[in-house]
This record gives sequence, structure tokens and C-alpha cells, in this order.
Amino acid sequence: MMQKIAQGAQVNWDIPGPGNMRSALMMETVAEMIRPRWFPTPQVQIQLGRLGEGAAFTVSSSDGVEAIPLVARGEIDVAFINPSALLHAAYNGKGPFTEPLPLRVMAVMPSLDWYIFAVSEKTGITSLAQVKEQCYPLRVSIRPPGALKVYADETLRAYGFSLEDVVSWGGSVSYDRAMPFLPERYQRVERDEVDAIFDEGVARFIPMLARLGMRVLPLEEPILQQLEAVHLHRHALPHSLFPMLEADIPTLDFSGWPVYTRADAPEDMIYQFCKALDARKSSIPWEETGPLPTAEMCKDTAAGPLRIPLHPAAERYWREAGYL
Repeated sequence: MMQKIAQGAQVNWDIPGPGNMRSALMMETVAEMIRPRWFPTPQVQIQLGRLGEGAAFTVSSSDGVEAIPLVARGEIDVAFINPSALLHAAYNGKGPFTEPLPLRVMAVMPSLDWYIFAVSEKTGITSLAQVKEQCYPLRVSIRPPGALKVYADETLRAYGFSLEDVVSWGGSVSYDRAMPFLPERYQRVERDEVDAIFDEGVARFIPMLARLGMRVLPLEEPILQQLEAVHLHRHALPHSLFPMLEADIPTLDFSGWPVYTRADAPEDMIYQFCKALDARKSSIPWEETGPLPTAEMCKDTAAGPLRIPLHPAAERYWREAGYL
């Protein structure tokens, strides 16, 4: 290579320069580090720009509710959220968001999911309405505050009570990090430490309900209407997919991992982000096998709800790619 430079070889601007090579080394190395599921800190935040030279373009893999106002204010340029419904609520200023936020979608990573309210059958509870009527001291297990608690808070508010009320009635709320299908979580039911689990990621948990002596509580039509008014959308658990259920169970949608930005994000960077996402789709893991289905990720689908506008630069790229 030094010989080519010494001979005055013409620069090929299509191949990486020194800065690109150094950045690629860091990015590819970190990508390999975070690939194993056991990696302790799988979320990353990346700044594109020279250190100390003003504003950088910042992307974050965080899927937390707390990132939404940071994106709206321009402190982060690109982030994830799970589920799509929380982005719809933020865009419309509903639920926990006091005003509409200037957000736009770039793509939605598909993830079909539901939020359920599962209780032990021995409680005799068949509806969340009974919890309020009986001031029942329910012992609830939920994961740490974030999207999951937003769903719980909004649903219980529609029924006229709160988690704080449950505690005042002699119940409890424990924040457990494990998914409901993992022993650290479901064994708490077996040990009679908790009698309710509110959570998502339930495809592997639902087949366990019978042996745990639990049932999924259906949400009544008036409640579903109230929740849809704040953009937490309904989505029935289908008997066809979960034959261990006696029938479809009305509950809430928890689908979609939108990649989102703010309305005035720089068009050139957003366009290049979408182009790069499409180019690297075969190397990005997702819930199914094969390449990431980018052709579907710019459309409204059951697994990837998209109910707010695409960023103009994202829409331009996806249209040029032939996906729209």
C-alpha cells in the first residue's frame, strides 16, 4: 500500500480511508461483542462525528420510554422503542405524554407480541374489575418501570385503580427483571410469592399457564375502547396460535420495534441510515431466520405497526428501493 502511495496512485473514494477503517474496526468489534444473548450490556449508543468538533449524529439501541423525549429534543437522533404503540401515543400526545411530540419513523423491526395480565386461578379473579371491587391484595410481578409499567398503569387507570391502590389493600408489587418464561420469574408463582404476572414476550409463557395454575384475564370492550383512545391498541391472543387457550382472549398489542427520529432530523443522514440498514439486512439478527425483511419494515403490518408518518428522507429511500 505504501508503494502505491509513493507512486502517486489515484485515490479511490469508494474504498475506506483511515478514519473509516478505524471506525469500522470499533463498530464491527462491538457488533461481535454484543451478539451473544448473555452479554451483560447489550445496548449501545454511537456518535458519528469528530470528537470535540460540535454536534454529532447520535444513534442509540435503547428501547426505553425515556429515550422518546430525548429524540424529540434532538439530544439523540435515532433510537428504538418497543412497542410501536408507545411511539403512536407520543406522536399524538396521549397516555403518559402530555403533548404531541415531533417524531417520525424510519423503519419498524417486526416483532409480533401481546401484553397480558395473568393471575393465579386460586385467587378467583376472572377480571381486573374484580380487583377493584374486592380491594383484592394482589401480589403483582412486573419488570422494572418503563413501557411495561406504562401499559399496566394505563390499563388499571381505565378500571379505576392503580398499583399503589393494590399495595394499600395489602398486596404488593415486585419488579423482577427476568422474562415470565424463565425460572427466576415463574418459580415465584410456584413458591406462592406472587399471584399475578403482567408482561409481554408471552409466546413461551402462555403454554406454561395450565401447569402454573394461571389464567389470562380478558379486557372488556369498554376498557379496550378507552385504551385505544390513548393509542394502546387491542390485539386478541388467538386460539389458533395458542390452542391451549379455550378461545381468543382480548388483550393489548405489544408488537413492533420502530426505529425512529425527530421530524427535522438531517435528511442526508436519515437517508444514508436507511440505505445502510437495507444494505446490511443479511447480517442483522431478528426473530425469524433469513435476512431482515426491510421491504416490509416501511409499511404498516401486524408484526410491525406503523401508524405515524415516515421521515421524508426514509420514505424517499424506501420508495427508490422499490418497497413503497
